[in-house]
Amino acid sequence: MAAPQPLLSVRDLKVVFDGRHGPLTALDGISLEIAPGEILGVVGESGAGKSLTGTAVIGLLDPPGRIAGGSIHLAGRRINDLPAEAMRKVRGREIGAIFQDPLTSLHPLLRVGDQIVETILAHLPVSRAQARARALALLKEVGIPAAEARIDQYPHQFSGGMRQRVVIALALCAEPKLIIADEPTTALDVSIQAQIMSLLKRLCREHGTAIMLVTHDMGVIAETADRVAVMYAGRIVEVGPVAEVTRRPRHPYTAGLMASIPSVHQRNRHLNQIDGAMPRLNAIPPGCAFNPRCGRAGDPCHAVRPDLPPSGHAAACHFPLREAAHA
Repeated sequence: MAAPQPLLSVRDLKVVFDGRHGPLTALDGISLEIAPGEILGVVGESGAGKSLTGTAVIGLLDPPGRIAGGSIHLAGRRINDLPAEAMRKVRGREIGAIFQDPLTSLHPLLRVGDQIVETILAHLPVSRAQARARALALLKEVGIPAAEARIDQYPHQFSGGMRQRVVIALALCAEPKLIIADEPTTALDVSIQAQIMSLLKRLCREHGTAIMLVTHDMGVIAETADRVAVMYAGRIVEVGPVAEVTRRPRHPYTAGLMASIPSVHQRNRHLNQIDGAMPRLNAIPPGCAFNPRCGRAGDPCHAVRPDLPPSGHAAACHFPLREAAHA
């Protein structure tokens, strides 16, 4: 059976920031695909380029940032070179967004129902009455209790978890094909995190929506995603099915990330950590960007940038790990 065509296809994406001393490369050759109904987790340390990748896909890069190379296709249509007005129509209608802080997505002086209704009217050919009915149905679908009353309340009248559910309803209201979820649970407590991630998985399954889930939390990825892309210094260093990547990481950086997660089955006094820090954009070393922090680095790692194989469980590494790191 042939694999489904990707809904989102990113090829050799390069994002630079123009500065006084020339352009700084923040994303360098990013390639990824997401199929309809699939959740792709994008994980890495702060500064790896995770959120920037999502921002580039949704067309919200602010100067001095710009796309300097590569392509982004949504359902076979190239979108990274669209005029601003055309991209604005794609955003919301075909791509929805869920951000870390729901208050940045909600207007504090407008009722939540009005915000959802106006978004629906901007993207779908329906009447105001139909838009309100759809807004109410969405609030119920995402688990807002007493939605008939709460549809006319303001964002400050909702808890953090309830606000995030409203944002999810807002992201879904125009029936987008793709959702960019950027750290959607970071500001929430653990029990609410689990509810939100369960909600996203259910919506993905029932609506066939593809999700790019950007997070620094490998635990969230392991519980939610179908596949995972691990980023480091603006590059993807490993990608594959989430169970394989988490249990048998092939890139030393991924293995370090997995080793740093505390286990309830082990009583260690100290957490494992990866020595060193992510390089600054103006100090990314030649070859593999991870080589200064890698205990397996050899001569090729300092001189030649490793390629990421195009399919399956792949790692951009000259000396990939072969043995299972996690049973």
